[in-house]
Amino acid sequence: MFNNLSLKVIIFGFIFTFFSSFGQSFFLGLFNSSIRETLSITQGQFGSIYASATLLSSFLLIWVGKKIDDINIFKFAFFVTLLLSFSCYFFSKISSIVFLFVAIFLMRFSGQGLMSHTATTTISRYFTKSRGKALSTCWFGLSTAEFILPVLIVFLLTITTWQNIWIFISLLVLVFLPITSFFLIKKLNFESREETNDDDPKNIKQWKRAEVIKDYRFYVVCLNMLAMPWIATGVFVYQSFITESKGWGEFVIAQSFMVYSVLSVITLLVSGFLIDKFTSRKLLIFMNIPLLMSALVLIFFDIPLSAFIFLGLIGVSNGLANVLGSSTWAEIYGVKYIGSIKALTTALMVFSTAFGTALFGFLIDKGFSLDQIALVSVFYISLSITLLFFTRNKLNPLYI
Repeated sequence: MFNNLSLKVIIFGFIFTFFSSFGQSFFLGLFNSSIRETLSITQGQFGSIYASATLLSSFLLIWVGKKIDDINIFKFAFFVTLLLSFSCYFFSKISSIVFLFVAIFLMRFSGQGLMSHTATTTISRYFTKSRGKALSTCWFGLSTAEFILPVLIVFLLTITTWQNIWIFISLLVLVFLPITSFFLIKKLNFESREETNDDDPKNIKQWKRAEVIKDYRFYVVCLNMLAMPWIATGVFVYQSFITESKGWGEFVIAQSFMVYSVLSVITLLVSGFLIDKFTSRKLLIFMNIPLLMSALVLIFFDIPLSAFIFLGLIGVSNGLANVLGSSTWAEIYGVKYIGSIKALTTALMVFSTAFGTALFGFLIDKGFSLDQIALVSVFYISLSITLLFFTRNKLNPLYI
């Protein structure tokens, strides 16, 4: 299916999305209690610092992420690797609220932001006919990390300090990633492309970011793309509030995450084949339907079984969103300036996770019930799907 160079690019993407997990909410959240105990801060203080640091990282990502279009991909990946290694080491030295803010900013910027941006931009740029399958395999790296790392970190915290864990991660990044990048993409440049055997003489218009932000279709698609990040982040961060509101018991949500993980991976793998067969543009309308159904389940059902259905449906939308979030932009706007376009969309995604954390917290503090918060989510998802429904036939690329 893939030639030798294609396999190297996919493996590179898999590894970088796996290592992006060190800056993801699910991983940083594992150290929440340890850090709060070290600094003697509350959940609310930690959440505020986390959201504000995430916001700052999203703004900087718009500028730095754009550079991937102008720099050799190996050099860019090496820079990101050094930054991630330093960020992990800095995280081990947290001793004050100021250090905590800087550390979370660095981890969100280098890990969740630049690592995933480097991986998905490289895949989107290189592949054409197999872009869907390549991206789904690439994102499987993050799913693998979500499956392995929580259990591993909980175990390591029983035998060593959280600071030592971060120092080890820093060394692992510094040694492993440069070596793998050298062997996988040292000779790759963005003029290298997958062979398509395509005799179609038409060329897709290559949009610059300045043109994209003037295109109304961009905002319609973004409304749909951002639903999953902000709603899912709100659910993950405030899962204890959901558990208490539903009376499910402390282990029900944790067990339900297994369903989320399994369905997310299955959807991730299947969606790659569907995208290559039907295109991302045609599948986009279905992306948030499971997410909408999950919010409705939260409103109308209270039994513990509904927790498994609730998170399972979120997992389906997550699997679709991970692949569609990269391939759709390449299909509509071309790949020449995909780095700068994805820098913007990745920044918006990071921003939306901070927005979700802040909005859910604000609504909870204002006395909104879980059902009312779910209704807010239903309204947003329904509005974004409706707008996309009337725009779906206008998402075709322009040809020159």
